[in-house]
Amino acid sequence: MKDDPALSEGDVNRSPLRAAWRAGLSEETIALLDEDERYFLHQSLSTPCLDVIERAEGATLIDIEGRRILDFHGNSVHQLGHGHPRVVAAIKAELDRLPFSPRRYTNRTAIELARRLAELAPGDLGKVLFAPSGAAAIGMALKLARYATGRHKTLSMWDAFHGANLDTISVGGEALFRANLGPMMPGSEHLPPLHLAERFFGPDRPFERFADYIDYVLSVQGDVATLIAEPMRWTTVEPPPPDFWPRVRESCNRTGTLLIFDEIPSCLARSGTMFVYEQAGATPDILVIGKGLGGGIMPMAAIIADTRLDVAPQAALGHYTHEKSPVGCAAALATLDVIAEEGLVQRARDLGEEGLTRLADLKARHAVIRDVRGCGCYFGVEIGGDGQAAANALADKLLYACLERGLSFKLGGGNIVTLCPPLTIAQEEFASAFATLDKSLSALHL
Repeated sequence: MKDDPALSEGDVNRSPLRAAWRAGLSEETIALLDEDERYFLHQSLSTPCLDVIERAEGATLIDIEGRRILDFHGNSVHQLGHGHPRVVAAIKAELDRLPFSPRRYTNRTAIELARRLAELAPGDLGKVLFAPSGAAAIGMALKLARYATGRHKTLSMWDAFHGANLDTISVGGEALFRANLGPMMPGSEHLPPLHLAERFFGPDRPFERFADYIDYVLSVQGDVATLIAEPMRWTTVEPPPPDFWPRVRESCNRTGTLLIFDEIPSCLARSGTMFVYEQAGATPDILVIGKGLGGGIMPMAAIIADTRLDVAPQAALGHYTHEKSPVGCAAALATLDVIAEEGLVQRARDLGEEGLTRLADLKARHAVIRDVRGCGCYFGVEIGGDGQAAANALADKLLYACLERGLSFKLGGGNIVTLCPPLTIAQEEFASAFATLDKSLSALHL
């Protein structure tokens, strides 16, 4: 686990720098933030809020003071930016036609989306269920794995995040979400964090040794229903070597364990392929997608399962009221259309190459940058320091220095600047974000 578990996921919103940021806001903004805290239950990563957003368009957030903020965070939902006109038009049209579909019925829009997703997913993934959130979709995937295998154990990784529901934090590994909650879901077994393979398995072929360890655990347990993981750790932008997942896939096949890939934040073109698992060399038995599926507007998620897993017709895997939301499905169909028609898979690759070139230049000029990495149009900038706490503090300073200049991003793992822009971003906006990062580093003498 991290030196400070509270910093292992997301930003720190009770640091001294947050208080200093708040002091510089207008009286109206502070009053609204106080009102927010008055009525909402306080929780980590959400309270106190950073600012009050009035509008959003494309790659930009606009707060109530009129400040424009380039959104390189977006909770990973904004592949198409904010308020893409095609998505908005599709939602409005469906609201006029069929605003809600009771669960005992189906509708053309939901059927069409299921077909499109089944055709998009490589391999034998051809059966679909929708859910109103990524965490709910993970829950459906876990239930399906139990029905299909007759087993209940799960194998997942410490430090992973699969959602904030009680079942998803059981298979997740973030201390922030699990602490002080008592017993987790029975059968939830954990592996070392994937991104810390060298720490646990040594510098000599660490991922090969990790794959061997997974094979041993699956073999000795003998009754694991599923191994659930991100094909690439999204929080810190760290994919394993290309031969890792194929070896794990073989171990799952041999032991009758289903492989679930969580691509809730990484799906739909952002990685330079429609799905990250296309680059991982292994096809999961169940793929979980979400976030950007709703076009950055509607809450939409889905599981796409191997056709052989249609084994629970008498069970309720999801049973959600908005299971086949026509409005949500219309937003998702418009999203898929825009990705195809605007060439956003290739756009992610092109922006990815440009972004890594710009980051390599920053790394050469700023000693505080320990590493830069990326996957398609998603980037990680590792901030170094004299120990983890010092690195975290420097990253926190950099966050607020960039916010002052109109650039928002997420900090992952305490000290990883993650840059997640819309794939539709204008070229000049994309370039300006890296210029802002450069200016902020220089202003902090880093």
